[in-house]
Amino acid sequence: MPSRARIPRPTVKRLSLYLRELESRVELDQQTISSKQLGDALGLTDAQVRKDLAYFGQFGHPGIGYRVSELTERLRQILGTDRKWNAAVIGAGNIGRALMAYQRFRRKGFEIVAVFDNDADVIGRVISGHRVRPMEDLPDLVRERDIKIGIVAVPAGAAQEVADALIDAGVLGILNFAPIRLDVRDAVSITSVDFSVSLEQLAFQISLGLTGSLDERDEPTAPREG
Repeated sequence: MPSRARIPRPTVKRLSLYLRELESRVELDQQTISSKQLGDALGLTDAQVRKDLAYFGQFGHPGIGYRVSELTERLRQILGTDRKWNAAVIGAGNIGRALMAYQRFRRKGFEIVAVFDNDADVIGRVISGHRVRPMEDLPDLVRERDIKIGIVAVPAGAAQEVADALIDAGVLGILNFAPIRLDVRDAVSITSVDFSVSLEQLAFQISLGLTGSLDERDEPTAPREG
């Protein structure tokens, strides 16, 4: 696989879109798909599809296109969803509770195995099948339950402290829902989900009458094959 630095972030985002579309084709028992069919389904060009996939190898077959089941499995391997990832939610408020109830996590290989909070009124309660534990239990449970991912769903003022605790406990990645940039000191991988930024980007597009995704703008496209 190429180095992480060489892969554009929009390409990685599109891999998830390709996988979602392919998984729907698997359910329909479709055997093959062309780059044009995959691109058309997602509003992309066939050249963009080929360019994105070319970062990770050669997947097409002459005269056939892509074998749906084969490409699906390879994208799962590339994205890391071909294995189980144990995760912990920190923060049992509205966002945390919504995440606990989100069944698609498990279908994608992400298993929430622990929930933490520092609110005495919440600790000990069972929410969506998870007993809320105090933050002081975090280090032991990360080790005992092999937790690799920490999901931060706390207010901005508490998020950095929570991130530090997760790093010290030994998690490998953080999914941050707090509206603040976290300093992880290159110790872990981190992805942030900021709803306000997403809404601002959407408002910007609407205001200018833009369509499509900002993630895909201003990218050079690959030349057409043949």
